[in-house]
Amino acid sequence: MSVHPPAPTSAPVLIIHTGDPNDELKHTYGSYAVQLQRAAGLADDETEIVSVFQGQALRAPDQYRAVLITGSPTMVTDMVEWSERTAQWLRQAAEYGLPMFGVCYGHQLLSHAFGGKVGYNPAGRVAGTMAVSKQAAAAEENLLREAPENFAAHMLHTQVVLEPPAGAVVLACSPMDPHHMLRLAPNIFSAQFHPEFSCEFVKAHLIYYTDTYRNNGIDTLAMCECVSDTPQSAAILRRFLHLHA
Repeated sequence: MSVHPPAPTSAPVLIIHTGDPNDELKHTYGSYAVQLQRAAGLADDETEIVSVFQGQALRAPDQYRAVLITGSPTMVTDMVEWSERTAQWLRQAAEYGLPMFGVCYGHQLLSHAFGGKVGYNPAGRVAGTMAVSKQAAAAEENLLREAPENFAAHMLHTQVVLEPPAGAVVLACSPMDPHHMLRLAPNIFSAQFHPEFSCEFVKAHLIYYTDTYRNNGIDTLAMCECVSDTPQSAAILRRFLHLHA
């Protein structure tokens, strides 16, 4: 990876928008990109949202000062055209030295782009609020220095990183995922959890998809009772921007 001079602080933070919740949830809580922007504390005039899943084109990496990548209902293993095109752009951005943070689908897409293996979680579908546990490598990572050893995070996914790319460092795990948070380069990170989701969104999602979760053996009403605030996961996203952007 080559490192170029950082973009000026006036350059926007890019949010790569890879999908959305259903229309009802989107209307009430906002798109995945808007939720991520809100959680990151970014104003409209310092953010550029590019909806790659709708065919919008990304500018050259040197036009941005950092990148955030949203979640998506699409599966990385579907290898749809826009996703593979985005993976190629991510490799170029990494070569340029651009700081990046991927969430859920973004976490998986970064690993896929850099040679890791993504697939359906052998432990099954994951939903609700769960504990994330820092691993030994996290002690040397400034991004997680202020986070407790265990912290709550929201999760909604069926695929995970099965094998991280060569050179990736596992920073945190969860009960159903040993590769829950990764450092892929000194300034490139990814997390399977959703720092952008509110408790209200997670509960609304669980209730809307009650039948789907029931078919996977998940009691959404019981799970809703366990949904809790996740301030530490959102703080990690903001700390990434503070440290790297």
